[in-house]
Amino acid sequence: MRTAALVLAALLAGLAGTVLARGDDHRPAGWDASRLPPSEAGALNIGAPIPAGSGRHESRWAPVRRPVVARSRPSARGRPVARLGTRTPEGTSNIVPALERAHDARGQVWVRVRLPVLPADTTGWVPRAALGGYGIVTTRLVVDRERFTATLFRDGRRIFRTRVGVGTEAAPTPRGHFWVRNRLTRYRSAFYGPVALGTGARSPTLTDWPGGGFIGIHGTDRPDLLPGRVSHGCIRMRNRDIVRLARLLPMGTPVTVV
Repeated sequence: MRTAALVLAALLAGLAGTVLARGDDHRPAGWDASRLPPSEAGALNIGAPIPAGSGRHESRWAPVRRPVVARSRPSARGRPVARLGTRTPEGTSNIVPALERAHDARGQVWVRVRLPVLPADTTGWVPRAALGGYGIVTTRLVVDRERFTATLFRDGRRIFRTRVGVGTEAAPTPRGHFWVRNRLTRYRSAFYGPVALGTGARSPTLTDWPGGGFIGIHGTDRPDLLPGRVSHGCIRMRNRDIVRLARLLPMGTPVTVV
């Protein structure tokens, strides 16, 4: 049996060698590759790469993956500006807008981000490694404190607008560039309405409030007061409007208060 198996293996090896040695000799007589039909157009068409965040209306954000100190320049020797944690005061993931990136002398990548601190519009540089993956949004919310309006844009086109209440003269809604960083529901008090959107804005006057006086966008149990200067800095709107806005507005959306 062993001898027969060896003989069979040798015959198969020889047959395989013969087939390989024949190369294209096995093709039918008169075979012509030029007569084959052309391949399907666009079967695999890989276009030029598009840099992330290159769209005119796109904004990027990223979660804070580990506690980090934001600095005044993209270097570990930069002056400390603020400390970022991984969680917000409400217990949700802390996200920050990513504005630009740079390399330090050692080649490490740094990202300039908006910071949820006073004064408004403060930014700082953090190592890219301290942040998670980027999220991209094409929405932008504009709050006009004089006209008492909140307008949501997507790809530069207005998709939502409503009348709102803003802060009083004694506790104004801060002016500046902020972002939506969480969505909160299940409040025990009807004061906040069915849903609230937490932002990175902070009140310049109510710094001793729990969590540091962060500004929210929420509903209300007093729609009769809207529009007007009626809040401690938060942006209030009718419950049906905040529910609709929450459905249209993704996390990380920039908020501009004018």
